[in-house]
Amino acid sequence: MKQIEVVAAIIRKDDKIFATQRGYGEWKDWWEFPGGKMEVGETPEKALKREIREELSTEISVDEFLCTVEYDYPTFHLTMHCYLCSLLTEALHLNEHEAAKWLTKDELESVKWLPADLVVIKALKNNL
Repeated sequence: MKQIEVVAAIIRKDDKIFATQRGYGEWKDWWEFPGGKMEVGETPEKALKREIREELSTEISVDEFLCTVEYDYPTFHLTMHCYLCSLLTEALHLNEHEAAKWLTKDELESVKWLPADLVVIKALKNNL
């Protein structure tokens, strides 16, 4: 089975969590934490900062490791390293996603999360 290794940013601000909606591909319209694939030789932290710059045109601080999720999708195995992050700049621009929301802890389950991200939600609720 194909293996994919990615990083995800759980961006926090004023007791809310930033969620993004996919605008493309097989999982279009599902919600996820922003991030993406690591490049050869990149640390997870460096990959996360690059991906957020590319996807949201903003800078983040990678504050704390939250969890690593191992999840089998139908066509690939995903390893997703998740970090609690905060914004260093206020401006956010959706370069790849079709929508975004700031969700409170109680609103986290109000969107249709990708299956692997549901594991993160559980870890997150224990951490908030």
